[in-house]
Amino acid sequence: MVGSTVYPPFFYSLKTQNILFHTCGIFTKIKPLDSNNFTRQTKKRNMNAGQLMLDLEALIFSSKEAISVESMTEYIGNAYEEIIAPERIVKALESIVEKYSADHYPFEVKQIGGGYQFLSKSAFHPIIAQINGDKYNKKLSATAMETLAIIAYRQPITKTEIEHIRGVSSDYAIHKLLEKELIVIAGRDESAIGKPLLYNTSKEFFDFLGINDKAELPQLKDLNAELFVIPTDGSEAIPQAELAMSQFSVNNNGTLISEN
Repeated sequence: MVGSTVYPPFFYSLKTQNILFHTCGIFTKIKPLDSNNFTRQTKKRNMNAGQLMLDLEALIFSSKEAISVESMTEYIGNAYEEIIAPERIVKALESIVEKYSADHYPFEVKQIGGGYQFLSKSAFHPIIAQINGDKYNKKLSATAMETLAIIAYRQPITKTEIEHIRGVSSDYAIHKLLEKELIVIAGRDESAIGKPLLYNTSKEFFDFLGINDKAELPQLKDLNAELFVIPTDGSEAIPQAELAMSQFSVNNNGTLISEN
């Protein structure tokens, strides 16, 4: 095969379980993989700490979503046909996280959404944005942000409770948040009249923030006091012109009298 197409030295067909090697424009078929033989070879491997790290990295890399410790423990155990202690998996994962935290890696392994996932580091966002563009941007209005914050800190919460806090209707904001998959319907409040819907933040919401659950949200009491607006004393809010006028009073004849 001559042309501009560049072929990899080999590729694996999941459908036929064949390995095709490309050499000098000729594809050569190798006999189908024997899954039983593959399992036997896996069992023969010495699962030391280094090999376990490689296996876990392969699982995390291959998963489209954050993969949990429980799932990885199950998959590794099935592959080696032996029981693997979760503590051993956790220790290996800690080493993997430390490994990819080094500056010479443009990506890292982070624990988010109840599992582990390979993510590009934030420093490379301007470069990656050239490819993805606005694909992952979820622009929200101030109203939607306010509603989302209330749900995040008060979840599970009903629409009536949200509107009681905001003082205005939240139908449209909730609709947009559901549409952007930042919140989910968590059920109904069985104790309330009419059994209204309850809303929670979604897994996608925590993924975007890079946290695992509500407990990792910034706590209001820990926020810097400078972020809060301290109400101005009423007397200090009087404009200078009005302040000057307040030093005078009016007599019965309508004449200004200085109080000094």
